[in-house]
Amino acid sequence: MGQIAKLKGCRTIGIAGGEKKCAWLTDVAKFDSAIDYKSEDVSERIGELCPNKWDVFFDNVAGPILEAALNHLNLYSRVVMCGGIANYNNIEPEPGPNNLMNIVTNRARMQGFIILDYLPRAMEAIEALVGWVSAGDIVYEVDVQEGFDNIPKTLQRLYTGENFGKQLLRI
Repeated sequence: MGQIAKLKGCRTIGIAGGEKKCAWLTDVAKFDSAIDYKSEDVSERIGELCPNKWDVFFDNVAGPILEAALNHLNLYSRVVMCGGIANYNNIEPEPGPNNLMNIVTNRARMQGFIILDYLPRAMEAIEALVGWVSAGDIVYEVDVQEGFDNIPKTLQRLYTGENFGKQLLRI
């Protein structure tokens, strides 16, 4: 989503785990900046990189990353909730962000995003994405693991951040 935002004229900041992934975001995917959530205080870095706060936050992590983002809402900003991998394996639900009142005071909007709501426009998206990928405007990495016996280990790579790019398993 960040690469599409960049193509549409937005200033983009990615959040990733590790120096290598952050370098890929800025050097290859051409994000303006990246925050390494494994070695940096995310809220502090957002404040440094967004001194005038932010307008749109696309979240597929939730948890502490979302809480950090909510500390820097702009007036009328939007939070797009697409996932919550930080909590997928929790046995007990984690408490939500303790700063949700920031949404009220900044008159922000938080809304879930599920691709199924946009199926009627799928061809429009596919055509645009194919064009951007063909032109080299959108880049991606694929991390392919091998073997049926590696199903559990490959899935676990998503939760540890060991994967680099889209995680696939060739059986």
